Amino acid sequence: MIILGRDKQKGENAMASFGVARNRAIFLSVDLATHDGVKDAARQINEITDKIDGLLHSAGIFDPRDIRTKDGLPLFFALAYLSRYHLTQLLLPKLLKADHPRVIMMVGTVSKVPKFDIKKFQSFEKFNFWTMTLPIVGACMYYADYLAKTQPKIFTGCTTPGVARTDIFKNAPWYFRACVAVARPFLNSVELAARNPVQALLKGKGTSAYMWNKPGNFQRKFAIEVNKEDQKALIDMSHKLTGA
Repeated sequence: MIILGRDKQKGENAMASFGVARNRAIFLSVDLATHDGVKDAARQINEITDKIDGLLHSAGIFDPRDIRTKDGLPLFFALAYLSRYHLTQLLLPKLLKADHPRVIMMVGTVSKVPKFDIKKFQSFEKFNFWTMTLPIVGACMYYADYLAKTQPKIFTGCTTPGVARTDIFKNAPWYFRACVAVARPFLNSVELAARNPVQALLKGKGTSAYMWNKPGNFQRKFAIEVNKEDQKALIDMSHKLTGA
């Protein structure tokens, strides 16, 4: 198992919690917010392993500020969608060496595939976190469908953790953090949030991409269906931005 993360201390803490499985895991401190960081992550992974059985994308951030990466892109967009496309594309050769490779992306909760305006993805002149959250979830789902269609050996899908008891809201506005604090006893445990992604990695199969939108319920899912013109525009843009 290879774990990627920005915070080395958090990575070490996670590794320590694995108990006897600690010796079967490796932590790599990488920055998936930038093109160079993704390339460095792929390089390190390629040096460690000959094949990849499953790839779980869970990197993300909850911060409504318009923070830009050194590539000039909104940080939320870079982490929650583009790095997932970029890293997967770079690791395709290793994924295709596995017998039953799987690529799973963790996204926000939706009941259908969100629509998006590709023109807003291409400019980012004024990035609005609140209005772009769902379209970026949609982008992940569009990419999952693209992978399923172009790499039929790879099973792909998206799954939501729901609102889980993590520190992802630490950069949210104070009133949002206050609401989360009050609701904390009712939020999903990390174990519950992780159940569907783990099941998808272990048992996912089929030729269509799926979305699991009920944390802990692996039977509840729907097939991802997309607009082909929007999908082509998204993949073309993603390729132009990353070169992958």
